[in-house]
Amino acid sequence: MPLLDLPLEKLYAYEGRNPKPADFESFWDQSLAELDAIDPQVRLEPVDLGVSAYECFRLWFKGTHGADIHAKYVRPKGARNRPTILQFHGYTWHSGEWSDRFGLAGEGYCVAALDCRGQSGLSTDPGGNVGNTHNGQIIRGVEGPPENMYFRNVYLDTAMLAKVVAQFEEVDPERIGAMGGSQGGALTLACSALANIKMAAPMYPFLCDYKRVWEMDLAKGAYNEIREHLRRRHPNHTEAEAFWTKLGYIDNQHLAPRIRAKTLMAIGLMDDICPPSTQFAAFNKISAEKEAVIYPDFGHEGLPGWNDRLYRFFSAL
Repeated sequence: MPLLDLPLEKLYAYEGRNPKPADFESFWDQSLAELDAIDPQVRLEPVDLGVSAYECFRLWFKGTHGADIHAKYVRPKGARNRPTILQFHGYTWHSGEWSDRFGLAGEGYCVAALDCRGQSGLSTDPGGNVGNTHNGQIIRGVEGPPENMYFRNVYLDTAMLAKVVAQFEEVDPERIGAMGGSQGGALTLACSALANIKMAAPMYPFLCDYKRVWEMDLAKGAYNEIREHLRRRHPNHTEAEAFWTKLGYIDNQHLAPRIRAKTLMAIGLMDDICPPSTQFAAFNKISAEKEAVIYPDFGHEGLPGWNDRLYRFFSAL
């Protein structure tokens, strides 16, 4: 078969290239302590869509740096002690249509779909701006204290979402799952590492093993800001290793050992957006029960049968 990346047997043994900061574990422990100290000031605003089987709400809560974080929340009417699924969207996008939640809600799940701060949904970035900032989010904050890095705070937003919904009386806090593709896959991994998630289904996760992406000459598209940062700030690469190490704070391969959720990951071996080896760098570090679903001829695109398989997977939640 054609190869974009390493042969499959080597992918299952691959351990990643991007360095891990020496204080990585204490950094995330302190970040979670910071999150615990935040009063989320939860608000639920009912939304009338004219449906009879579900209740729909705009869920608002406070995140780090005072951000107002929004999620679409759908629950079956009369729900009590139900399993719940958190949904995370792709890079620069938003939580999608309300009706995107109805299939799962029809099976008895409560569903919360996050709007990432500073992207195309309603969540605000720390400056209070609404809307899509699009470029530079991977590297935002990379030249300052790591607690100011954009994706550090988005990862904490996912953990706060899990914490918030776990307090709802209709939610069983021991039966929370997470899912998403690309950026959503990355946030599924991060949320599972930082919160009490029982089952996780990331599809071709983004935000893994940054240095490997660059070495494969695939720092393009969503990863292009890495190339541009190196060209503009480190043209001779004299400080490049410090740059890669700083990105290590938000590298999901380093968060992956914290995951305790049963994990089902979809990986396309022809993915030239999020190369397979970068995804395996995270997958191989998960010590919980896990399975990789391999699509040999597919890239960063719709994967046949995956959505149906998700229903079977989460039926055990």
